[in-house]
Order: sequence, then C-alpha cells, then structure tokens
Amino acid sequence: MPTFGLTHFQFLLEGAIWTVALSICAFLGGALMGLLIALCRVSQLAPMRGIAWAYIQLIQGIPLLVIMFAGYFGLPALGIQVSPLIAATLSMTIWVGAYFGEFWRGAIQAVPHAQWEAAECLALTSTQRMFKVIIPQAVRNAIPGTVGFMVQIVKNTSLASAVSFVDLTRAGQLINNSTFQPFVTFSVVALIYFALCYPLSALSRNLEKRLARGMRSA
Repeated sequence: MPTFGLTHFQFLLEGAIWTVALSICAFLGGALMGLLIALCRVSQLAPMRGIAWAYIQLIQGIPLLVIMFAGYFGLPALGIQVSPLIAATLSMTIWVGAYFGEFWRGAIQAVPHAQWEAAECLALTSTQRMFKVIIPQAVRNAIPGTVGFMVQIVKNTSLASAVSFVDLTRAGQLINNSTFQPFVTFSVVALIYFALCYPLSALSRNLEKRLARGMRSA
C-alpha cells in the first residue's frame, strides 16, 4: 500500500491551482451578475425589482450542491453537453451572483440620501447618477464584505468534487482512495485550504477596520 509522499502533495497543489482558478471564474462571473441584480433591485421599475428579488430568494433557498447537480446532470438531459469545469463555473456564478446582488444592493442603498439628491440637482441622468456618484461611494462600503465572501467562494468550490471536477477536495479523495490514509491526506488538504482562505479573511478584517476609521474621521 503506497504511503502519502511528495508526489501526492504535488497532486494536491495541482488541485489547489484548479480550486483557485474556479474561485476566480466564479468571482468574476458572479460579480457581473451581482452588479446587474443589484441595479435591478434599486431600479425604479417594479417588474425589474420583483424579478431580481425572486432570483435572490430562489437561489439562496437552494443548496449550491443541488444547483451543481442540476447543471452537470440536467443540461445533458436537455441535449447540452458540459464539462465538469463549465458546470461548476456556471453553478457557482449563479450562486455567487445572488449573494453579491444582495450585498451590493445594501451598499448602494447605504449611500446617504443627500448624495442622491445632490446628484439629481446636477441634472445628471439616472445612469450618470448611478455610475458617477452612487456606485463609487457604494464600492467603499461593499469591499470588506465582498473580500470576506471570497473565503466562502473558495471553500464552496469543494462541492465541485461531486461533479467530478478535480479540485483540491477531489484530489484529496483520489489520493485517499489509493493510500487509505485519510487523516494525513485530509489534514494536508485542510492546511492548504487554510493557506488560501486565511489571507482573504485577514484582508477583509483589515479593510473593515480601515473603513471604520475613515467613517469616524469623516
């Protein structure tokens, strides 16, 4: 029976690279979707607000694993073939977009009402008011929470192993199946996840403290 060695550790690092890649894809895709949802949530059009609200409630009420299964097994049933990477990326983008949309909606609405009125007095269009006045201020409020949620994105990529995507968790499963050393294997997996997530957590706390100091000095 083989024992856990350098080759296995290198395989875990390769899985970690794919975990980071999936996290980045989910973050970028989810950010675009989240911005769209946030803008719909604060829209003056009731139908757009309703659709965005329904999307958020639906996605947040469904486990991410179920969404991944629906993408990986459901789309082929409709004649659409997808790879594990595409299925995992689409699923996580849908999931991240719902949470970012709600986070950023709160950040936009947290901008003081006086700023909205001031932008309106400048005779700016609604689009100009949003992108030149409101969103730049909302970004400052949203950054700590957004960075903090990136930790959840990284950790939830582990669910992609259920659709045969060889990320860090799946790599650990494959190694354990050959070495039968679960304690050693998954201890190393846990340490690698910690190494990926802790800097993001520390950065989020640091940004939150800076934002708090900036608000007190303002």
